[in-house]
Amino acid sequence: MNPFELIPTPDPIPAPGMMFRVLLDIFFMIHILLVNMMVGTGVIALISGLKKRDALPLQKDVARKLPVIVALAVNMGVAPLLVIQLLYGQFIYVSSTLMAVFWILAVGLLILAYTNIYYHKMRFDILSTGFRRFFLGSAVLMLLIIGFTLSNNMTLMLNPASWPSYFDRPDGFLLNLKDRTLFPRYLHFMIASIAIGGLFIAIVWTFKKKTGRTEDGPSTVDQNIRLGMGWFTGATLAQILVGFWFQMSLPEEILNLFMGSSLLHTAVFIFGIGLVIQTVYYGITVNVRAAAVSVTLLIADMILIRDLVRTAYLNPYFTIRDLTVIQQTGPMLMFWVVLATVLTLIFYLLRRLTSAKKSAPPPKG
Repeated sequence: MNPFELIPTPDPIPAPGMMFRVLLDIFFMIHILLVNMMVGTGVIALISGLKKRDALPLQKDVARKLPVIVALAVNMGVAPLLVIQLLYGQFIYVSSTLMAVFWILAVGLLILAYTNIYYHKMRFDILSTGFRRFFLGSAVLMLLIIGFTLSNNMTLMLNPASWPSYFDRPDGFLLNLKDRTLFPRYLHFMIASIAIGGLFIAIVWTFKKKTGRTEDGPSTVDQNIRLGMGWFTGATLAQILVGFWFQMSLPEEILNLFMGSSLLHTAVFIFGIGLVIQTVYYGITVNVRAAAVSVTLLIADMILIRDLVRTAYLNPYFTIRDLTVIQQTGPMLMFWVVLATVLTLIFYLLRRLTSAKKSAPPPKG
């Protein structure tokens, strides 16, 4: 069957496509940073609790912050999802339908994971060690499953040639397991989560050290900074291997774009390699601030590469230039006003939360 026959006609958009493409990358970067913090800190706190007897201050600190991070990650995920539906709706709606059962289950898993994370925070002091591990571990497991579901959907939407598999499995249980890029892509995101989670832990405890909030003892603060940077550096080094696997799994015609056949693709890729080397160096030398700046630039570069790869995958079927633009000034003006209002409110709430924590007296005991 010709895959072109399975691709729906795209809807018109209310403004130039390139504007939404830039917004997609910006929104996705904010979202993925929060997701990485969410998954990474959960994994690190869980493993540290299994390996170290003195990990309680770290676990408690992560337990306090996780509910807020999850809420922000979910809410900031709405914007990129809406924009990708606007630009690539004819692809993502089909892929979501093909794996409809898993896609809907992801929502339920997210609700259950958040419930466990919130309960883990509220009952942390009275839960036994075993129950703490259960609630945090089950939440982390569900988040990892959700990530695998998302990776399936994002790869399935890029490959209309695999859509005829629906006629063999029209029950909504279709997964994109035959795609060579699925597993390295998924691991690339999950290992990145551990790296960013480790860096976030190092940033938090560095802030505690600078503001004098060392109620857990100076040695504990320094230990958690080193622990966070250790996870960050190790995961970043692992990313080099997984990233190479991911790169080699790409179709040859797309891989060649980054190997010299396209100046833009190759330049972005080489710039990323330089940032990886720089980031690893800052991780090894435990330079928290420089590592944070470097990895932020690296993530921005990786998101641009992701955008270029998506464009190359869909190029035989569609380009954003193909979309019909029907200018709608009123709705777009409302969009910008609402966006500015929401971002202002989020910034205000985060400032209030931070100032409240600064003014609160250190916990006793």
